[in-house]
Amino acid sequence: MPARARLRAAVPAPLPPAQAGPPEITGPPGHRMLVQRCDDEVVARALDDAFAARPGQGIRFPAPWPRHRGTWEVAPDASLAVFAGVHAVRAVEPSGAVRWEVRHGCWYGACRETHESYAEYADRQDHRYPESGSVGFSADGRLVWAHVRGPLPGGELSPGTVDEWLVIDTGSGRVLARADAEAAAAGSFHLPHPADPHQMGLSIGEGQDGAPLRWGRWDGNVLAVDCLDSDLCLLGLSPSGDRLMTVSHGQDFLAVRDSRGAVVAGLEWDAETVIPPHPGASADDGDGDGGGDEAPACWDWAGGFLDETTLIVSTTESDGEWGQGRHWLVDTTGSGGFVPIGYPLPVSSEPTALGGGAWATLSPSRDVLHVWELDGPEG
Repeated sequence: MPARARLRAAVPAPLPPAQAGPPEITGPPGHRMLVQRCDDEVVARALDDAFAARPGQGIRFPAPWPRHRGTWEVAPDASLAVFAGVHAVRAVEPSGAVRWEVRHGCWYGACRETHESYAEYADRQDHRYPESGSVGFSADGRLVWAHVRGPLPGGELSPGTVDEWLVIDTGSGRVLARADAEAAAAGSFHLPHPADPHQMGLSIGEGQDGAPLRWGRWDGNVLAVDCLDSDLCLLGLSPSGDRLMTVSHGQDFLAVRDSRGAVVAGLEWDAETVIPPHPGASADDGDGDGGGDEAPACWDWAGGFLDETTLIVSTTESDGEWGQGRHWLVDTTGSGGFVPIGYPLPVSSEPTALGGGAWATLSPSRDVLHVWELDGPEG
């Protein structure tokens, strides 16, 4: 029986969609923010429990380079934005002051220069579409974890190191630890442990070559990196941080794992096996066999934990040829299976789990985030 979604809030984007990337809701329940990036700045607004912007708490961080030249994150207390660029990781305060910068190797693959500023390559055609790393704040905001292209000016870890993973003190910019990420990334993103600031997940994309998944633990002196798999995308962490939600690089297997990468017993699913055919695929396609030639369902690289035992996932990419993309609830206790979600209005985007039983979708016009919660089964 389908589950019904109830619209909890409609959160307007602070910037026009023609000038900015999509808006995002970040942070755990009680500490949520609406953030959005354009070429010139990042805007952050604190949200209350009803997902309304708190009065007078909008903050703007001037951006050091255009948004297509890297990634970014805002600190949990909105005191700092950190930009992961082509040549450096830079921490910027709301005033525009640079708190610190850590320079590293160039993310344009053929370049072996150690640039001192963005201006050195801003107009170079060969640097227009670089690979990229990422940054992530620890749960308490005191640490910045950074995935960078080596080497740092302070020397190489070893001659064979391509990408490095750093732990940086948020206040001073001092590099506390560094390790070989054992990857050659096209892009990446961080997912922090929700309770332990000394643990972090790093999901790396290497294009068609694979998707290395790393789990970092910093004991105050040494950064230990567990290489969980070479073919997994990390999509979410449970509220306790004890469980990981992953999708295989080929998008066929969804799984719940422990922080060592082991699949929790009974919690791995093949999309082709557990997802029924799309209703639109039943129409005759004209080839005389009486039905449609539907490609197997595949998991989107989207979703996450609504609570400790419930996932939200989607199959919109493979559904698109046949009609409306589908979202699914997954009960990991083994009692509910996969339940399709029904919405009161058309939903075209993938879901983003927000925790606390809520999730978000982006409006077709990309200027509003719709926040949803469950409203019980349909009759």
